[in-house]
Amino acid sequence: MTDAPIEREEEGGWAKLRRRKVVQWGLAYAAGAWVLLQVVGFAADTFDWPRQIQQFASIGLVVGLPVVLVVAWYHGDRGQQRVSGAELAIVSVLLALGGGTLWLYGQRIGRAPISSAPPAAPIASQGSSAASADERPSIAVLPFENRSDQQRDVFFVDGIHDDILTQLSKVSSLKVISRTSVEKFRDTQLSTKEIAGQLGVSSILEGGVQRAGDRVRINVQLIDAASDAHLWAESYDRELTAANIFAIQSEVAAAIAGALKAALTAGEKARMNVVPTRNLEAWENYQLGRQRLAKRTSTGLTEAERYFRKAMELDPTFALAYAGLAETLAVSVDYTDAPRAATLQRAQVAADAALKLDPALADAWASAGLIADNSEQDDRAQELYRRAIELNPGHPMALKWYGQLLVGRGNIDEGMTYLERAAGVDPLSAVIQINLGQALEAQGRFDDAAGRYRRAIEIDPLMPGSYGGLSMLAAQAKGDFVTAVPLAEKAAALDPDSPLLLSAWLYWGLGDVASFDRVLRQAEERWPDNANVNMWSALRDLQGGNGNGAERYAQRALDAEPQNGGALWLLDFIDYRRGRYSESVARYRQAYPELFAAAPRIDASNFMPAIDMVPSLLKAGKTDDALALLAGSEKVMATLPLLGRRGYAPYDARALALRGRKQEALTALRAAERAGWRSDWRAYRDLDPAFESIRDEPEFKAIFADIERDMARQRAELAKRSQEASLDPVTAD
Repeated sequence: MTDAPIEREEEGGWAKLRRRKVVQWGLAYAAGAWVLLQVVGFAADTFDWPRQIQQFASIGLVVGLPVVLVVAWYHGDRGQQRVSGAELAIVSVLLALGGGTLWLYGQRIGRAPISSAPPAAPIASQGSSAASADERPSIAVLPFENRSDQQRDVFFVDGIHDDILTQLSKVSSLKVISRTSVEKFRDTQLSTKEIAGQLGVSSILEGGVQRAGDRVRINVQLIDAASDAHLWAESYDRELTAANIFAIQSEVAAAIAGALKAALTAGEKARMNVVPTRNLEAWENYQLGRQRLAKRTSTGLTEAERYFRKAMELDPTFALAYAGLAETLAVSVDYTDAPRAATLQRAQVAADAALKLDPALADAWASAGLIADNSEQDDRAQELYRRAIELNPGHPMALKWYGQLLVGRGNIDEGMTYLERAAGVDPLSAVIQINLGQALEAQGRFDDAAGRYRRAIEIDPLMPGSYGGLSMLAAQAKGDFVTAVPLAEKAAALDPDSPLLLSAWLYWGLGDVASFDRVLRQAEERWPDNANVNMWSALRDLQGGNGNGAERYAQRALDAEPQNGGALWLLDFIDYRRGRYSESVARYRQAYPELFAAAPRIDASNFMPAIDMVPSLLKAGKTDDALALLAGSEKVMATLPLLGRRGYAPYDARALALRGRKQEALTALRAAERAGWRSDWRAYRDLDPAFESIRDEPEFKAIFADIERDMARQRAELAKRSQEASLDPVTAD
């Protein structure tokens, strides 16, 4: 009985492995695994399964090898395998479950419906952790070369380029850089690797288009950025028809997706094969409209509207043209003096027509979202934006607009995620960099915000919003009007057709009456019906003691823009002075119905008007409602920075004063003054009913006296700089 163990101890290691059949099991397992991987690879190609399935199978089989070897060692004894029936049944069940799960997963991926949830690894701008986490194949489609003799064909070539890029952006498993960013590399001398490095992509698509008579030739080549090797190339020579152009674009997009091993869902394949219009002239007018819309100028928007309407006339079933018109009109209310309500109504008609023609058109859903957003219908706007992103996860405008809306509602972290995804798709978009700067301001990250604004200036030195963002940041976050005023004047010079009047706000805060009056008079002559202009006219009259004139101007502003916070604020001051407390509350109820619900919904977008109406609520005897609004607003303020674009100063002091906690209110007001708060300080000092209980307190007067001295110092500094600049031509330039 003791001989066997002694013999086994003397037995060599290799002999033990052979006797227990570990080697045989290992070889058999390796052969079976190889066969299984071939089967999985064939099925993946047949059913368009993503690479993750093959990777999953490979990992599973590698992990299974040591398990098989351990089982062989354990059961192998003198060449006989002692595997019980129960063990064999368990192993068989596990293999069946694993294989079934793999097959079902592949079927689900191949037929997966589009989800509205954001990807687990959102796209982000260069340098962010989110960007590095995005492992999808990435591509930039560089502007195509016009190989025709006619210069007029440039827009035609750009249209084909834009459409191919749009087709690729519909593929959720691809990261596609937007047109705005790739446009920076038109006629560039940079190498493919350098371009890819700036855009954060792994591959580049180049192409050329030649239009001759009734024929069109399109050549495209896909290049690996790291090795400069050609991954795929093709030439298309077809009759020049709209149907052929769209067919080529779909073929190119599908071929590129295949070359980059990016899986296409059934829905994406179907959307790629849609022919938007069979009228070539309509398509050309649509492309001209998109190019004008991208400029975001009053002249460009007017021209874009004309081109989109022409495309609609040529083909009344062209859904993209209706969506383009809807976006143009929705954008114009922020860039021009177009009447807000009437313009948004026309935009809605166009968006509805687009969606009726093509319910799966992401552009139409995004435009409808912007219309709802500009109409202060936040909940509806969120739904519409999510639907657009669901249909086209790489739609930069939908991502940007949705991110802005979330930030405005106080969902700053989530909003930043979408803005970073937009920046990942469009890393060289100055507008998106500005939006990211605004979001960072809302988080109180002022240095980071300034960096984004400066990055926007590097991308596009002629973009006025970058200078405006830096100006507002200096004034609102630091009380630095000396820095803010020149930046605001630069923004105004770059966009003289804008009625935003940022410089007027700064002049008024500084106490530079002459400059304020000059800018406002010019604006009143040019934009007499603009809500912003009328709001400033109302403030001027109210500060000057002309209550009737102020009321007329403020009401005109509110009629033009029903949720104009400044107009509501000034009308509330006037109503409070005249004892019309119920009228004031009714006006707020119409503008902010969510604040009058049984459980008021208060967030970063409406806590200010919630506190604004409290003095009138208290006078109207609605104490419980007033206290509920104060409590909800205080919770919101606890999540926001003191200063900046979304800063709460001096609303914490106002809330404390309304609660009768005078000393705490004065302490909060002093803290804001020392931190640099200067926004609208004159109105709070002279007009605000929330400060009635502390207006005669010595500390209250001392706080505002300190602010006034600081403003006088800054006025003198600006005057000195202006004089020095006028004497030095180099500095003046």
